[in-house]
Amino acid sequence: MRVLVIGSNGQLGSALMPVLERNRSLALLGIDYPDIDLADPESVDLVFGGFDPDYVINCAAYTAVDDAESDEERALAINGGGPREIADQCRKAGAWLIHVSTDYVFDGTATSPYAEDAETSPASAYGRTKLAGDLAVQQLLPTSHYLVRTAWLYGLQGNNFVKTMLRLESDRDTVSVVTDQVGQPTYAGDLAEHIGMLLDKHPAPGTYHGTNSGECSWFEFTREIFRLAGADPDRVLPTTSAEFVRPAPRPAYSVLGHDRWAEQGLPEMRPWLEALEQAFADGIASTVD
Repeated sequence: MRVLVIGSNGQLGSALMPVLERNRSLALLGIDYPDIDLADPESVDLVFGGFDPDYVINCAAYTAVDDAESDEERALAINGGGPREIADQCRKAGAWLIHVSTDYVFDGTATSPYAEDAETSPASAYGRTKLAGDLAVQQLLPTSHYLVRTAWLYGLQGNNFVKTMLRLESDRDTVSVVTDQVGQPTYAGDLAEHIGMLLDKHPAPGTYHGTNSGECSWFEFTREIFRLAGADPDRVLPTTSAEFVRPAPRPAYSVLGHDRWAEQGLPEMRPWLEALEQAFADGIASTVD
């Protein structure tokens, strides 16, 4: 089986490649910008023509949430147009597509976990552009796609919330973090394993929520980051979103339900705190610049 990973050098892609490399039956190609540009359809077409994949895993996206508010056209070209072109090439090649999406397709006003079939209603430009890509994938590949929504992603590569908090722990006496945004911190290594499971088990197509289980606020998450780093969690101070106004609205509630995994006889991802402990065991603290 021939598998193309787009965005192979990013936070998720860099965790996914070693998972896939364990399967020696796969012919694997990882590619990233500038060798592929999702805003350029010709660039996407050239990659497909040179590899002829059976599966494509798209981990690439425009992820600058705040910048998208003033740069929505480019964000849409990458997050909407890119997946549309990838899906169209998959359709022509008879290939399956695993497309990674986001909790930002929801408005964050729920009070219980969003089901995989919950109505979408993005409140930000980033969410709107990601939803455009999701809809294109669903339209063009109705029976040959996996749409994997994730949230609060962190990993050993790239910048993320965990690394930012570890830097602040070194630089400041205290750190103020919001208590009124709740979600699911998700370790890229765990998400990579579950994407690999989709390849191995080949369940029914459709939407799967790829987040670690359980829920917490950013404040609670940061206290655990400090604890695992050997710092005093009481140095993390509570605050609210009203004190941290940003260009793009953040969902107040980003908890995703995982029923689809169970329906297909597959396990959901482990609790977020266990995953965070694993990230520290894997050396995430040593990757902070």
